[in-house]
Amino acid sequence: MFDKIISRDDFSGMLKDDMVIMVGGFLGCGTPETLIDIIIASAAKNLTLICNDTSFVDRGVGRLVASRQAAKVITSHIGTNPETGRQMVDGTLAVELVPQGTLVERVRCAGAGLGGVLTPTGVGTVVEEGKQKITVDGHEYLLELPLRADLAIISGSTVDKAGNVVYNATTRNFNPLMAMAAPVVVVEAKEVVEIGQIMPELVMTPSPLVTHIFKSEKR
Repeated sequence: MFDKIISRDDFSGMLKDDMVIMVGGFLGCGTPETLIDIIIASAAKNLTLICNDTSFVDRGVGRLVASRQAAKVITSHIGTNPETGRQMVDGTLAVELVPQGTLVERVRCAGAGLGGVLTPTGVGTVVEEGKQKITVDGHEYLLELPLRADLAIISGSTVDKAGNVVYNATTRNFNPLMAMAAPVVVVEAKEVVEIGQIMPELVMTPSPLVTHIFKSEKR
């Protein structure tokens, strides 16, 4: 088994302009803050971020919005970050608002190799603009397409050296799904333990889904 643990420089070397990056977390809870530090330091630009929300100006994904490295965000909520709204209004940031359940299903579809999901959410609203509508048993649905990324960055509470991940309580949120929807997955681990120290039944993201492990520099 090759060594999955990487350094700051290793991760920085993966970053480039125009990447699509999925970021785990819910309002900053369960978000890999050190990896975001490294993205900011890299000055990679024109990023597309797929995330549940844009957190706050000084926390989580919101810091990438504030640093103006994001060209687009695909998200379900921006209300806690006024900087997202400002950039959306002035035209410097494209915002694709997706109902939260739909966002989850689009990510899940990518991870499961599905071609999309049919949902009634958004039918008859602005959400349906530009989307295919399909009628099943007399009911109209929107075809929502999978969301994939070049890179997924997630946060794990305890991670063994093989890459098996355990999340603490609500830090789990979107992390397991996002670990399935990108070819490269980097987990920022609060604690790294030896292989065999995690009971198999506690593993929430299994090692084959994790490409690299980065030891968190945050408390």
